[in-house]
Amino acid sequence: MATEADSTEAAAERSEYRAPGLPAVRPREASTLIIVRQDQEPRVLMGKRAAGHRFMPNKFVFPGGRLDLIDQRLRVPGDLSPPVIKRLNKKTRRDVSGNKLRGLALAAIRETYEETGLIIGRQTAVRLRSSHSVWQSYFDHGVEPPLDRMDFIARAVTPAYRSRRFDTRFFMVHDEFIHTDPDEMGRASGELLDLHWLTLGETRDLDLPTITRWVIDMVAERLLFRRDAQLDKPAPYVRFINGKADIQTL
Repeated sequence: MATEADSTEAAAERSEYRAPGLPAVRPREASTLIIVRQDQEPRVLMGKRAAGHRFMPNKFVFPGGRLDLIDQRLRVPGDLSPPVIKRLNKKTRRDVSGNKLRGLALAAIRETYEETGLIIGRQTAVRLRSSHSVWQSYFDHGVEPPLDRMDFIARAVTPAYRSRRFDTRFFMVHDEFIHTDPDEMGRASGELLDLHWLTLGETRDLDLPTITRWVIDMVAERLLFRRDAQLDKPAPYVRFINGKADIQTL
């Protein structure tokens, strides 16, 4: 039986309806990065979306955002691990290329850098270059994206009643790849406010989107396994059909 709190959250999730008579909005490709910091107990980085955002204002989320064309065209060493690539390819449209799937992981790195100022990367002696200012700023720190150690843990599509929709892949990486001081986020763009490292228990007390709350449970399950084993674990995929969640395994 639904509680009053459940009803309130459901109403908030439906705050962006399409105007009557307009067709369903095709979701845009997006990605999110969950950074796990080892402490006495694991912590993850989250921030609050500003009140002025049209999509999920005032909600706490992981850093992330839309896939850009540069992310698909960027040339960097290495690649995602075979089990991660296999999961990403499942339930994917035929017009979604391997470059786009790889680009989604790169977009998560770029968006994290923009929104938090943190550089998630591996030291490299190879000098990488890009015509894109954000990526070049990232490369100037002498790092490359740690693609082979990025886990893909979940995928979710925004419900059809929203005026803005995203097909989001949730990636996870551990703090050994935080190249800068994890507590120094002075270069954050301001798109995410109140950036904090939080235990999984602390995150559940925040105002979270329903999907984010669900993904936190996925993180907790993932962390029960060794690092190498985590990359081999399946990932859930949630979408909504006739208003009801349909969850499949990738």
